[in-house]
This record gives sequence, structure tokens and C-alpha cells, in this order.
Amino acid sequence: MTARRTTNRRSRPIAYALSLLGVAALTVSGTSATAAPTARPAPSSLSASASAVASLGIDGTAWAVDERSGKLRVLADSTVSGTELARLRHATGRLTDAVTFERVDGRLRTLLSGGDGVYAGGRRCTAGVNVQSGSAYYFVTAGHCTEGAATWYTGAALDTAIGPTTGTSFPGNDFGVVRHANPAVPHPGTIGTVDVTGTASAYVGQRVCTRGAVTGVRCGVVTALNATVNYGGGDIVSGLIQTNICAEPGDSGGPLYAGDKVIGILSGGSGNCATGGTTYYQPIGEVLSAYGLSVY
Repeated sequence: MTARRTTNRRSRPIAYALSLLGVAALTVSGTSATAAPTARPAPSSLSASASAVASLGIDGTAWAVDERSGKLRVLADSTVSGTELARLRHATGRLTDAVTFERVDGRLRTLLSGGDGVYAGGRRCTAGVNVQSGSAYYFVTAGHCTEGAATWYTGAALDTAIGPTTGTSFPGNDFGVVRHANPAVPHPGTIGTVDVTGTASAYVGQRVCTRGAVTGVRCGVVTALNATVNYGGGDIVSGLIQTNICAEPGDSGGPLYAGDKVIGILSGGSGNCATGGTTYYQPIGEVLSAYGLSVY
């Protein structure tokens, strides 16, 4: 792999809506989401609705396609004001049959803090999965973790180096690559006790697990694909896998997997593991393709 650092600040085309579990939904007209079913919205209506939501650039929102209803479902976290929510409704007012809105407790955020995991200058994340390119070895984590971080360590004391950041793509995407440069730090091709044998693509309803430095192993299901999340401050990431698994700050970069196949890398989410939450993952295939890497 040719070591390089790239920053992707483009926004990929947005034609997605949000699908969450266990959250009361309201349509833009104020009627219950349990109302009698109507015809599925046309793709053009979904695209126009998602573009309208994206154009407002409101922090703390996320959207992805609800596979069951086919509607554009938009999440607004606790930081979104009533005025901002009204702006969202107004922007999609002519497309009421294609859009629903949902409130969720807490704040959508990237999951970065101090503590156990992998460390770099006051930040803590989770190593996702070990990968290789020829005879060189790396680990993949979240791009919001590696952005601006030169060297990673095994502990908060920063006394045992792992190696340098060699690639970052955030926002737009959310993945980063760190090279294993210290032969004293082992890098097996495993996730905990699971021996990784390859990668896989996610699908809605798939049973999956994640492993984080803070919360350990947690399992759930994939609830949507191609989700877009606006974390705030211009940090918008699209093309994400959405799940109903909880996570905590410090879990960012952790792997999403099904059996012995890696599926994605944790980007962020809302909620927590005391009350439940929603998490979003960068598909693993994109980072492997971008840097010519493979799992082992």
C-alpha cells in the first residue's frame, strides 16, 4: 500500500431516508405512522425529499430508506430545535406522502473519548480489523479518529507505539488506516476469539455483532442501508449501514461482523448502552478497495 492521507469532503448523492426501531414516528402532516398504508413513493419523490433535507444542512439529522414502507424517514436528535424541525417539514411539504419524521433522545455523535482501546494524543478509539498489503500490516478504524492523529499507541500513557496513521477519509466517508510498525505489538487476524475469514455486504434484517473497546460484544440487526448522518460542524457521512446496536464513546472504529465475516467499521450513533441506541457503520469494502488492503 502506498502510504497516503486523503481527506474526502464531498457529499455523495443523497437519496436516502432513515429507518429506526423503537421510536415513535410522526408524518409531516401529523398523522400516526400506523395509518392505513398508501402506495410506495416514487423514486423521484424520495430523491427530491432527501435533497431538500440535505440542502438545509441541519446538524443532528440522519436519513435512510425504510425498506418496509419505502418512505423517506428522517431522524432529528435532541439538538434539533422546534424551528429547525419546522424548516424540515416545510422543505418537504409538497411531498408529504413520501416523508416521515422521528425524534430520538440524545445526540448523534461520533464515538470518540479517552479510555481503553487505541490511543493518539488524548483521543481513544477502537481498532476495527487487522489487514495487510503484501508484507505490510495495518489496522482499519474510523476516519474521524485518525484525522489529525500522527501516531497510535496501545495505552493512555502513550508508552508503547503501534504505528503511524497512513490514510484518512473523513467526512464524506469515515475510515482511516494505521500501519503496524512495532513488531512487539501482535496483530492477529481475529476479532476477539473470532477468526476472520473474509468480508461481506450488509442487508436489512441481517443479524450482526460489533466489538468495542468500551462496551465489548453487542449484537442486533441491520435496519437500513445507505444512511446519511449529519454529525454537525460540516461532518456529513453517507453510504452508512444502520443498526439497532448500542455503543459508547471510545467504541468508534470497532468492527461490525456476521459470523467470521467483517462488514463494516463503526462511525457513530445516538443513545447509549443503558437505554439503547442506533449505530452507523462505514462498509468495509470501500476502505479495502481504496487502499488495496485485504483481511487475513
